[in-house]
Amino acid sequence: MFENILLDIDGVVATLTVNRPDKMNAVNNATVEEIAAALDQIEKNQELRVMILTGAGEKSFVAGADINEVKNRSALTGRADTRRRQEVYTRIENLEIPSIAAINGFALGTGLELAMACSIRVASEKARMGQPEVKLGIMPGAGGTQRLPKLIGMGRAMELILTGDFIKADQALAMGLVNRVVAPEELMAEARKLADTIAARPKLAIQYAKEAVLRSGEGSLAEGLALESYLHTLACGTADKQEGVAAFLEKRDPNFTGK
Repeated sequence: MFENILLDIDGVVATLTVNRPDKMNAVNNATVEEIAAALDQIEKNQELRVMILTGAGEKSFVAGADINEVKNRSALTGRADTRRRQEVYTRIENLEIPSIAAINGFALGTGLELAMACSIRVASEKARMGQPEVKLGIMPGAGGTQRLPKLIGMGRAMELILTGDFIKADQALAMGLVNRVVAPEELMAEARKLADTIAARPKLAIQYAKEAVLRSGEGSLAEGLALESYLHTLACGTADKQEGVAAFLEKRDPNFTGK
C-alpha cells in the first residue's frame, strides 16, 4: 500500500516506520503524504492506544529532507513544502493517542522535527541529533524553531540551530530532548515496553492528560489551570474512573474499557 513507509498494527499499538533505508530515510514530499495517509488509518482505529514512530535500518531514524527536493526548492515551493510538513507533524503531536519516537540513528533536520512532534522520545546510544539546516543556507522549516526551545530551553536551542552541530544521545538526554537512552539492540523493545505501559492505562484519562500538557504553554497559568480542571472533571464522569477507584480500594488490578 505504501512505498516509503510501513504501518504495522499489533494489538493496541501502531508502528509507523519511515522505510527509505537506501536514502537514510530522508523524507521527501511523497513520504509526507504517506505519513498523512497512515495517520488517517490510525485516527479511525478506535482500538489503538499508542503509536511508535521509527526509521528502517540501523543507521538512521530520518537523516533529514531529501536533498534532491531541497536542491530544487524555490521561495514558492519552500513555503508549500514546509507548511505541509508542519501540518502533518502537528497532526502527530495532536493525536488522541500518545506517540513514541524510537530514534535508532541520525535524526537530523526534518527528522528531529518529526521526533519532536511525538509525545515521548527514546533513543539508541548510537543516535545523533541536530538541526543542521544553516549549513545548507536555509533554516528549520518543519517546527524546529518552535518545538526545540520548548523542550531544551531558548539558549541551547539557539546554539544547536545557529551552529548546525550534532549532539550525541547522552547529550540529548541531559538536555531533556529525549526521555531515555538504551543500547541499540534494546531500542524497539524499550519503546514497545513503554507503549504497553501507557496502553494499559485508561484511554480517556490518557487523552485528557495529554491534551492538558500540550496546551500548557499556549496561554496564561490561569487558562491552563482552568483547562486542567475541566478535563479532570470530564475524567471523573468516565466508567474507567469508577473502575480505577474500585480496583484500588479492592486491592486488585483494574479492568479498563476505555469508556
